[in-house]
Amino acid sequence: LNLAEGAGRRGRDRAHHWRIAYGSVLEARTALELLVATGSVDAEAAAAADVLLDRVAAMVWRLVHPAR
Repeated sequence: LNLAEGAGRRGRDRAHHWRIAYGSVLEARTALELLVATGSVDAEAAAAADVLLDRVAAMVWRLVHPAR
């Protein structure tokens, strides 16, 4: 949601939303780890989801840290 909101903003406000989005990716990864640790989610399914989260994290990282 912060990625979408940031897309509609300009300047530092845009980057602020993208930084929050990066934090949300980290939160989602931690939630996934907790679900696996409690046995609520299969480790194989979590590993597949983690690959996707890693891709999202990389994309958001590049938004926050553009090549100069």
